[in-house]
Amino acid sequence: MTYTVAARVNHNSDDESRPADTAAGMSLWKLSLVALPMLTVQAFWVFLMPCSAPYLLRLGLSTSVATLNNLAGPITGFFTGPLVSAMSDSLTSPYGRRRPVIVVGLALTWVAGVLFTLSEHVLPASTAPLMAAPMFWVLDVTINILQAPHRALVADLSSDAQQVPMQTVIVCMQAVGTLTGFSIMTIFDVPAEHMLELVVLVCLLNTLAVAVQFSVAEERPAAHAAQHSTDVRGRVLAPVLDVIEAAKGSSFRFRHLAAVQCLLTVGGSTWGLYAGQWFGVCVYQGDPHAPPGSAGHDAYAAGLRQFAHAGQSKAVFVLAASLVVISILRRTEVRPMTIYAALICAGAAASTAAAFFVQHNGMFALLCANLSGLPFAGASAIPFGIVAAFSKRDESQGERSSIALNMSFLNCASTFGQQLCTLTLAVIEGNIDLAQALPIMFIVAAAAEALAAAGAYLVDDTIEQKSTDTELKGKILA
Repeated sequence: MTYTVAARVNHNSDDESRPADTAAGMSLWKLSLVALPMLTVQAFWVFLMPCSAPYLLRLGLSTSVATLNNLAGPITGFFTGPLVSAMSDSLTSPYGRRRPVIVVGLALTWVAGVLFTLSEHVLPASTAPLMAAPMFWVLDVTINILQAPHRALVADLSSDAQQVPMQTVIVCMQAVGTLTGFSIMTIFDVPAEHMLELVVLVCLLNTLAVAVQFSVAEERPAAHAAQHSTDVRGRVLAPVLDVIEAAKGSSFRFRHLAAVQCLLTVGGSTWGLYAGQWFGVCVYQGDPHAPPGSAGHDAYAAGLRQFAHAGQSKAVFVLAASLVVISILRRTEVRPMTIYAALICAGAAASTAAAFFVQHNGMFALLCANLSGLPFAGASAIPFGIVAAFSKRDESQGERSSIALNMSFLNCASTFGQQLCTLTLAVIEGNIDLAQALPIMFIVAAAAEALAAAGAYLVDDTIEQKSTDTELKGKILA
């Protein structure tokens, strides 16, 4: 799971780029239509990330190299999102700030997606992976370009009073996007064998969503004087410099929380990126290389169908669990980090069961996949809410603090966890086959989540010596 950091928007200097009727904000249903592409982009990520490694395996790459290629998402996203957001903020196009970037991102996604999946159809089998593997990195960059301006456009067109309902809309869009992505995977038995059709389908959905967005959203060109001049080098280095600044200025508490997020993401990435292969190869004992119509091929297809069904139910389950967590925070006096630690323990139990007890039981595997999402029912609210609460406390006491930098530090820790997961599995796969490597990776995931749960429980979340957990929860939910 990757957390998206919204672009910085200076409303005072950008009023000329906003429609005249947005001073009080657009109607909520129109803003929901503006946020619609966030749903389709989420669907793109949901089916692309778990299917990319099986697709490259099918083209002939080794298991370790195909796994290493999944580093594309966290690495490119770390740089592309902030860079594109900064460029979008300073754009002076007559068509507005966000829409030109969205159009460019959409066009590039079409090109990169088709080239990524077309390689096996136009190139010899020996050279197809040499084109597909690097094009996957390009495709990840283009999707990040496409998604970066969407949240900023929603922020541009909404009023301050609409921020809370809009956050709810965004969460729902992402949940429905997850459902959509897994539903798309169920169209075909083995998605990796139909990547061209799948990519074209999702690109069409993105195009339709952007068309709806543009029919509702209106932008006026921003005045040149209102833009902030930032040199290109500064923009490129901004993500790295921001995280370094946040790391240098962070307290032990924030570093402790970042370590928890990193360890948690190792487990979450194991389920998000490699559970599909686990279902197909380990649970259903299928063979991704078996010819169509064979028993191994049919078993692998059955495993992927169960994985898609697990993803659909997991999306609904996590959304419902998130609402329960919010309700518990509001109505009880349970310490927030205790709740978070309990949720992470549930994830560790799911990973342990996947490694040792599921064996070939498809329904048990589905249950574990659903329980694996419980840590993320609290991950979006509790740790980032604590960062915001402590940052606001420091500001109120006249101390230097930056919520954006501290959150970027936490976000970077999650990204590092994704990379650590992929590198670990690639090393394991270098010595043994995939069927043996995946259960070992779930053992690693369970150990990382157990450490994360212990670390979360030990995080000092007391804002002041005399403060209460109720006061902290109020600040988190504010």
